[in-house]
Amino acid sequence: MLGHGAKFEQKMQQAIAALLSHRSIEQAANEVGISSNTLQRWMKEAEFQAELRKARRAAFSQAIGRLQDAASAASSTLLRIMTDSNTPAATRLRAIEIVLEQGAKAATINDLDDRVTKLERNAHSAEITWLSSKPLPDTAPSRAQIAAPDGSAPEADAEAIE
Repeated sequence: MLGHGAKFEQKMQQAIAALLSHRSIEQAANEVGISSNTLQRWMKEAEFQAELRKARRAAFSQAIGRLQDAASAASSTLLRIMTDSNTPAATRLRAIEIVLEQGAKAATINDLDDRVTKLERNAHSAEITWLSSKPLPDTAPSRAQIAAPDGSAPEADAEAIE
């Protein structure tokens, strides 16, 4: 980073940490013991911006990890609310809706993941086989001239070739 040595760079690192934990630039600058103008000037420097983005990504990743760790407890609580006969009916109904919605979303995500995986696998192994070396006049190749990777052609197109 631009600056005047290790002490200056340490102040910048402290400023980045302060920006992550305070609501305003002024509060962050006060925490580090610099003016808000200095911190705003640092925030315009490309290297400082890159370090700040890196720190924000790390902080966000940790927050997501904590939420994922809490997912099991949240699921247990939701299921307990849903099955507790002493819970008001409206609350139980909402818990049921959440369970069904999230289950459906999870199933959709799994299905999409499977489909994308298959498409990627096929894209890597696909080869185009030309059935005819005779080009069509002034047009792009049609499906009649292109066979699938296994060498077969669609029935309607196969008839057009003959």
